[in-house]
Formats: sequence, C-alpha cells, structure tokens
Amino acid sequence: MGTHDEDGVARRRFDVADAAPLLLDGRGVVTSWTRDAERLLGYAAAEAVGKDLAGLLTQGDAGRMPEMLERCRRDGGWSGLLSARREDGRPVPVMARFTSAHEPGGPARWLVLLNEMGDSPGWTMSRSVLEQMVSESPIGIAIVDTDLRFVWSNEALARFGGGRPEQRLGLRMADVQPGLDAEAAEAQMRRVLESGETVVGYEHVGHLRTAPHRETAHMLSFTRLDDDHGNPMGVYYTVVDITDRHRARQRLALLDRAGRGIGSSLDIVRTAQELADVAVTGFADAVAVDLLEPVLRGAEPAPAQATPPGSPDAVPLRRAGLRRTGTPPGRDGTGDADVPVVLYAAASPPVRCLRTGRPWRGESLDPLVEDWVPDVPGEPASGPVSALIVPVRARGATLGVTTFLRRRRREPFDADDVALAEDLVSRAAVCVDNARRYTRERDAALVLQRNLLPHRLPEQDAVEVAACYRPADELTGLGGDWYDLIPLSAARVALVVGEVPGHGIDAAAAMGRVRTAVRTLAALDLPPEEVLAHLDDLVARMHREEGLEAGAQTEGAGCVYVVYDPVDGRCAMAAAGHPAPAVVLPDGTITFVDLPQGSPLGAGGPPFESAELTLPEGSTLALHTDGLLAQGDEWALDADRTRLRQALEQPADTLDVRCRAVVDALVPARPFDDVALLMARTRLLSPDRVADWELPADPAAVAEARKTASRRLAEWGLAELSFTTELVVSELVTNAIRYATGPIRLRLVRERTLVCEVFDGGATAPHLRHPRATDEGGRGLLLVSQVTQRWGTRFLGEGKIIWAEQSLTEPDA
Repeated sequence: MGTHDEDGVARRRFDVADAAPLLLDGRGVVTSWTRDAERLLGYAAAEAVGKDLAGLLTQGDAGRMPEMLERCRRDGGWSGLLSARREDGRPVPVMARFTSAHEPGGPARWLVLLNEMGDSPGWTMSRSVLEQMVSESPIGIAIVDTDLRFVWSNEALARFGGGRPEQRLGLRMADVQPGLDAEAAEAQMRRVLESGETVVGYEHVGHLRTAPHRETAHMLSFTRLDDDHGNPMGVYYTVVDITDRHRARQRLALLDRAGRGIGSSLDIVRTAQELADVAVTGFADAVAVDLLEPVLRGAEPAPAQATPPGSPDAVPLRRAGLRRTGTPPGRDGTGDADVPVVLYAAASPPVRCLRTGRPWRGESLDPLVEDWVPDVPGEPASGPVSALIVPVRARGATLGVTTFLRRRRREPFDADDVALAEDLVSRAAVCVDNARRYTRERDAALVLQRNLLPHRLPEQDAVEVAACYRPADELTGLGGDWYDLIPLSAARVALVVGEVPGHGIDAAAAMGRVRTAVRTLAALDLPPEEVLAHLDDLVARMHREEGLEAGAQTEGAGCVYVVYDPVDGRCAMAAAGHPAPAVVLPDGTITFVDLPQGSPLGAGGPPFESAELTLPEGSTLALHTDGLLAQGDEWALDADRTRLRQALEQPADTLDVRCRAVVDALVPARPFDDVALLMARTRLLSPDRVADWELPADPAAVAEARKTASRRLAEWGLAELSFTTELVVSELVTNAIRYATGPIRLRLVRERTLVCEVFDGGATAPHLRHPRATDEGGRGLLLVSQVTQRWGTRFLGEGKIIWAEQSLTEPDA
C-alpha cells in the first residue's frame, strides 16, 4: 500500500519541522522517543521505549510491520500511510517515512518521521509518480493555454484522433478535430477561464477524424489552472468516450418514441407510416414499409405469399409507409389509391426476407445496380448506401417488409442496429396486425350494417322523410337503435323507430332480428297495437327458446310503431317501452303525443294500447330513441322535452338539415347511447286522386261497378289499365256479394300505384286456391294475383278490406 518516495511533494508538503521523530532497532522496537512523538500519540517515553512499533498501530496496520521492515532493508527506506493508535485508543492517520539511521558496522536502526495527516488529501506524490498517472491514464487529458491552444496532452487523447501530443502543440481543437463542434467546447473553456468554476460532465456529440462516418459521444470536464499568484494560466480537461452509453440512450429513446408514436389508430396505412416516421432521421435516412395486398384488405396473409426462388415473376407489394430525410412526417392520403404498388424481383432481398422471415443487411449498395433500393435524398443516385431489411411479422405471420437505408455519410448498419430494428418493427407489426384484424372485423360489421339499416328510405307520396343515426360505438359504427319506413297498402306508410340494449355488433345483430320481425308483421297490415303484441310474443319466445345468454341482448327492447294514411290524414300509433313522438304542426306549434306506454318487448306486460289523431298536411312527426335526450342516469321527462322542443323550433332549409341539426344540438360528440331520429312531414292526397262508391249487395251491381271504375280510369288518363281493373273489380265485388254481409264499398286510389279496394262487413279472410281443370269456380283470387302487382287483406273494426295494386310505372307488370 505504498511506494518509494523521493523528495515528497504533493498538494500538502511533508514538512520535517512538523514531523514527530522516533528511532527503531532492526526488529522494529522503539529505542528513542521524543516530545513530538508524545504530543502526537500521547504515550510517555517510559511507555513507548522498548515497545514494538506494531503495538502503537491499529490492528489493521500492525500486521504489516514485518513487510515494511523487509522493504526498508531491501530498498533503504519506505514511506506511506499508516493508522497509529493514540494512548486513549483513538486512531490517528499519519504519513510515515522510514530512513536508515545505522552507522557503518553498527546494528540496523531506522529513523521514523510521523506527520499527522489531518485534512491532508493523502500521500505526498513525487513528480515522476504524477507524470506516470497522467501520461498512462486511459482517460484523454489535455492542457490548453489562455488562447485555448494545446500546450500538453497525454497519449490517451491521441486515440481520439488529431495526432500525437507533440503534433497538437500550438493548435486549437478545431484544427485537430474539424468534425466536432469545437466552438461549443471552446465556449465551455472560456467560461471556466473567466469564472474559475469547474465544468463536469459536458457531453459532446460529433464525428472524429479516426471515424468520420461514425457518430461518437464524449463527456468532457474542464478545470482552470492558476499560477502561484492565482492568475489563470490555462484549462485542464479530460475526455471520456461515452459512445456506447449514448447509443444505448438513443435506442431507448427510439423505442420510447415508437411506443408513443406507433399504433395511435386502427388504420393500417397510418400505422405503417408511423413506423417510417419514427425511424427517420434518428435511425435511418429513408424507410419504406411494404405490405402484402391481403393485409390492407384485412385478410389473412397466405403462408407462401412470395414467389418461389428463381421464378421470373415479380412480387407485388403495397407501399403503405415511406419517409425520407427532409420530408415532413405523415402522408397526404390514406385510401387505397394513395398506396402504390411496388414490384420486387423474386430473387431480390426484400422477397428473400418475405420468404424466410429473417432480416437482411447490405453495405455499400449501388442504387443504380440494385433497382429495388428506394431513392435516398441528398445523395447522388449512384452513391453507395447501407440497407437493412426486416420482415414485418406478427403472431407467426409475415405481413410485409420494412427497408431501412443510410447514405454514405453515416456508418453502415451493424449487428446492434439489426437487433434494434427487429425490436422496432416487431412493435409496429403487432399494431399493424391489430389494425388488420380491426379492418376485417369492421368490414364485416359494415356489411352487417348495410343489411340491417335501410340503404335509402322507399319512395312514396305519404310523407317527406329524413333520418339521422349516430351510434355510441365509434369503432364499428354499429348500435342497437334502428329506424324504418315501410310502405303499406292504399298509399299508407308505417314509421318505425326502435332499440335494443347495448352497443356494437352484438346489439346490431339483435336489432336486425327485431327489425326483420317488424317488417314481416307490417306486411300483415295489422293495427299498431297488434303488431307490438305479436312482436312482444316473438321476443319472449326468443328468450325462452334460446336461453338467457342469447336472449339477453333483446331483453328490454323498445319500439314505437306509427301508421299514417295520406287519404284522410289519420295517424295511429302504439309504443312498447319507448318515448312518444313529438309533433310539429304547420304553424310551428310543438306538442307531444299522449301515447299510452306499453311494457318493453318480451316483458309480457298488459295489452298494448294505441292512440289516434288526425294531422293537418305539413305536420312533422319526430320519432326518436331515448338516446336523443337521456344523457345522464336520470330520466327527466319535462326537461328533456323542453330541450327537444327548443331544438325543433330552430328553422332549417330542408328536412334533412333540420334532422341533423336536432341531433347535433342534443347529442354530444361522443354520445352515451345510440341515437336514432326519424322525421316525417305529412302529405295529403288530393281528393281527385281518390274515388269511392257505395254498392248494393246485388249481383247486378257488379257490371255497374266495372263501368264506373272504367270511367274514372279514363278521367285519370289510365285507360290502358281498364281491362285488368275491370277484372279485379269484378272478382272482388262478386266475392263480397257472395260471401260477406253488410255494406259494400269500392274505392280507387291513384298514387304511385293504382289501388283497388273493396270493403265488406265480413270477418273471414279469403284464401287463394289452386283449382283443378274440372272445377267450375275458385279462380277469382288466382286471376287477381296474376294480373296485379300485389294483393292482400286488411281488417278493420267493422269488417275487412281486400285490396290489389297495379303498377303505374310498369303497367304490363
């Protein structure tokens, strides 16, 4: 723990005048003790003389005495730090110097000088020891004068480039390292010269002469050197290479940016572009992300998408992401038209990676020869580049490849870069695959949506209609609310709005089943309360037959069913667990229908009741689901109706605009519940488009009915339909006279179709028969069904109506 010391000089000198001397014999026994030694250690001469010096040292240093005496005999002396033990037991750090004191021919004696260290930093150091420390240090060390010119440097600094120590003399940092930001480093030196404050841990990044293509990082510390008068004479600084630590930080920062910047959406192209944006420019100068065509469609990539080796066919990929140095992040569009097709030869490295699933690395590639290399900006087209290709793999499937390029001013990709790129791409691959799976599910959901909600509402003359649907599930765009307009017989229409609990694809599927059932029941031409009664039975049966789990989605479903007749303006409606419609009268007055509330569908409550009212032409019905108003946990009916009334009072140019404006005013951007709003402005058929006659229950009335109907068709300009109409009138009136009782009425309605209705007091429905060739009757309704577009029966409280429709746009149909 010591070394030979000649002319000991350190920051605190070994002062002989302050030293406590004592004498030892050759065995290390104290033979002479001085007052200074007594003052230092507290032992009287009588206690110390004759005692082994090891007994005056602490236990740790006492065992070193034989070694120290041996070195004294071998080297002629010894110096170093010891820990002495005072008389009171306290340890005292001392600097000890052993020198020979024996006379020629006499016994061995050693003069020991003890100097209390106190706050001294440690050993006294000779010049040779100090020079050895700085010249052989692995840390680069240099001294510059007040003009910042090199006056001394060690050999370690030469490893950083810029020449040997003697070649640096008189030069400045910019002269020896032009690739570094010498101005910034010298600014730190000037600051130290002016303030005298040491700068520690200043990090500097640049390119050394010894590695012009490799970015290196160094940590510098600067200390001012003063002369004996305290005047600045220069700056002493050290240099430590921290490139590995710097690159590790860069890798962590890149992965952190990737974690925050990749996968911000479920769009495949945007995710691929985010990967390219993250990697440029910190990791590469250009990045291209090429994906297989099925991936963009959300389909599963085939196990062997790549062409076999040696095939002359090119492999098409879609360039979903591309970023070059100097270009802004992102891309202008994300549609399929903005994702160009790139073709790679079957033997090219990208296809090889696609086929093997392993990365590929190449140095000094010529883009003019390697035609698969994307363009790198800022370099001539023939300039060499370094390329790294990493397959985009997720969950065992290869989705595409990512190509990273570096131009010649940067060092080529190495093995560490390959590992980093694989980690980066693997993170992005999971996001791409999530986006692919979402695309597939969303496409399936959109197909389902297109089949569940009406593409467009049917054309008819009864109402002008507009609808707005806003789901709570923004990802799929699906929910459990729906609306519908169903044309009925005699120019009437059914307006329907309903909902099932929940959101997303499950709710949409359940909604589709209920909506289909409503349309089926509407075809029976039943009154609103009977439609809901049948629908209630159907939902309850679904619960029983399919079990709670399957039926739970429709439990609590609601519906409002409205039938409007444009002939007389009458409107009948019924509701099952659903808000009553609002009515905007032509003068702007807004009311809410006093509609009896039935139980939700499937609950099996009391019978449904209907309400009837007559609406003037130009009235607007507003049918909506409860999501339009109920934004919280409580149902405040009066407050909600006030909000709806205020929204409906706002003027709008068209019904479509008004419908959207109401939803925008009442529904937040992220609704709590699905919302559906159906608005219908009523129309009335003009009296000259309807004709009706009372007929006696006399077979002779059939001929007169035919003539009367034919004359009205001639007035309407529909003489070409006279033959079929006379046939329909004849058969329907004859059946009413033959099989029914009570009054008989004939009515013709001219709308988009020609409707022929015959009312009678009977309660039995006619049946279509298929008579045999030998039968003399039973062909009436069969003929009617053949010559008309459709026919049916509608029951009323006082009887029934048999009706048949003929197309006015295709009379031959």
